[in-house]
Amino acid sequence: MSENNEKSISKPPNGPSVSENNERDHPSSEALSLPSFVAGSGTLDRLVDTARDYARAAASDNTLKAYAKDWAHFARWCRMKGAETLPPSPEMIGLYLADLASGAGPSPALSVSTIDRRLSGLAWNYAQRGFALDRKNRHIATVLAGIKRKHARPPVQKEAILADDILAMVATLPFDLRGLRDRAILLLGYAGGLRRSEIVSLDVHKDDTPDSGGWVEVFDKGTLLTLNAKTGWREVEIGRGSKDQTCPVHALEQWLHFAKIDFGPIFVGTSRDGKKALETRLNDKHVARLIKRTVLDAGIRSDLPEKDRLALFSGHSLRAGLASSAEVDERYVQKHLGHASAEMTRRYQRRRDRFRVNLTKAAGL
Repeated sequence: MSENNEKSISKPPNGPSVSENNERDHPSSEALSLPSFVAGSGTLDRLVDTARDYARAAASDNTLKAYAKDWAHFARWCRMKGAETLPPSPEMIGLYLADLASGAGPSPALSVSTIDRRLSGLAWNYAQRGFALDRKNRHIATVLAGIKRKHARPPVQKEAILADDILAMVATLPFDLRGLRDRAILLLGYAGGLRRSEIVSLDVHKDDTPDSGGWVEVFDKGTLLTLNAKTGWREVEIGRGSKDQTCPVHALEQWLHFAKIDFGPIFVGTSRDGKKALETRLNDKHVARLIKRTVLDAGIRSDLPEKDRLALFSGHSLRAGLASSAEVDERYVQKHLGHASAEMTRRYQRRRDRFRVNLTKAAGL
């Protein structure tokens, strides 16, 4: 296939619309164009802009940022090796993967999961530029298979935050405006088994903001979260707790009331003096920092050095904690977390009885 045919999707009627450098830097906004055999018009140009907007929404902001970093790293590696990034060369990509795994250069060797993610990032970036990267090509597939065989390790799981842990963490928070907000974040995130991105993306109502990831409805018995998750829209029911001090719904109500939030993002920053809620939505990194800080303040795993304690806990510790602590049928936990399979749910359950079903006895032994 000629280069012209391969890249026809990114060329307007009268030649290239942007330079190759711009195409490399901004693939998601420039790669979608009219085909070369269609004359442009005001209506079609507006549709191109609309299609580009939808293309940007195809992946989360965090995923797009990661893919952009993947491409920048690969492009820099190619320049150092005197190679071109376009068109895709399976031979060079295979060498790139080997370099990532070997740690022969100034950078340390990457884990298998990170290398696999880097390859996904390259495939996505090439697709935005009108190229198809064949991951099954022997120069890529055999190198990656060898890396996995030689370097693969069991996944490192974050420590689960259990019921006593979350209560101790919440107890370290003050009762000022920031404390009310952070208390609601921890309790709602724990009881809902939410990802940190899902927590901060919540709005008060449906369609309050363009970047909303869901909204809440509060009822007498609890609150219903409607989330725009990776696999589509899903609903999460969070019932009221046994007492106000540990109830996620009460904590949410207290925060919304005293912060005077009735529209837009639920979890926002506060003024420097901590007495007023701002309009800016919190970044999901705030959730990770909050978890690590309160873990230290609550003295959880105090038998370990502080560095090790910080490394053990992350935003996923909330999801793992709920999955490990909820003494209910596994299928309810699976639905609550939005997992497509029971096997994925079991990865989050740190304390499940692995021998509850004994096939040895069932087989007559």
